[in-house]
Amino acid sequence: MSSRFGNNVTFSVFGQSHSEAIGVVIDGLPAGEAIDMQQVQAFMDRRAPGNRPSDTPRREADVPRVLSGLVHHVTCGAPLCAVIQNTDTHPEDYEKLRDIPRPGHADYPLRVKFQGFQDIRGGGHASGRLTAPLCFAGAVCAQILARKGIELVARIVEMGDVKAAAFTGDSVGGVIECEARGLPAGLGEPMFGGVENRLAAAIFGIPAVRGIEFGAGFAAARMKGSEHNDAYRLEGEQVRTATNHHGGVLGGVTTGMPLVFRIAIKPTPSIARTQTTVDFARNRETELAVGGRHDVCIVPRVVPVAEAVTACVLLDLLLDAKGVF
Repeated sequence: MSSRFGNNVTFSVFGQSHSEAIGVVIDGLPAGEAIDMQQVQAFMDRRAPGNRPSDTPRREADVPRVLSGLVHHVTCGAPLCAVIQNTDTHPEDYEKLRDIPRPGHADYPLRVKFQGFQDIRGGGHASGRLTAPLCFAGAVCAQILARKGIELVARIVEMGDVKAAAFTGDSVGGVIECEARGLPAGLGEPMFGGVENRLAAAIFGIPAVRGIEFGAGFAAARMKGSEHNDAYRLEGEQVRTATNHHGGVLGGVTTGMPLVFRIAIKPTPSIARTQTTVDFARNRETELAVGGRHDVCIVPRVVPVAEAVTACVLLDLLLDAKGVF
């Protein structure tokens, strides 16, 4: 199973939604970097469930326990391993779904791929629960990037009517915009090691992401070249562009302008409304209304996850450049 990404710094995520614990191993971090664990916890709290009316009722403290890689809160060159306990699990909620795949979930393809041995509880390793260790990794990387003058921020730019969806037993999705400022020009490698390539590959590791666009994105298809091109200008001794339709990347390489991209988040697939599916035990079609504890909208909780994954990829990209650390 491919649960690992990164070239210079590698990130390996492990665990399942209802396993004893989940976690991440980060290998290749620069040594001598101080990590503020209070800041890490504050970052992770933004993703944790139970903070918004649209969240799942599941309660998890999401307090990481660092097993290795830090000495007196400073990276020491060894792999950094953090574990997060799963404490509020209800595995019995999923037993009746062993032979009945939930529409919109990965239940059916995982059943085929792993010949019925997959962990069905909460989606197993394909669950959004695995974004908690991603947030730990991203919080660590964001602190290192901040010392290099690189700032990350993500925001919701579109979201459906949560109250209406909750009233009808349905769910909604939305769009998140991410921005990174302070990146130097020249990061990324054409053709297949470009910034967009590496970011997109990691971003699609976030469950529920259905699309990504950089800069003007799909709107560029309806623009003229004279409208989409960003004129260069001088600001002191630095080259900048008058506009940023290119989103900070050209030819897969950063230009020094803010990196801007947007991701589409699908509606939460677990909904109380009745849907048609199949019953493998009885070899027939059936109807299913998903019970248990689920988010009406996961978009607010994905915002810090998007920042986290971006931080991981950007630190990895920054380490491509020799002499940075």
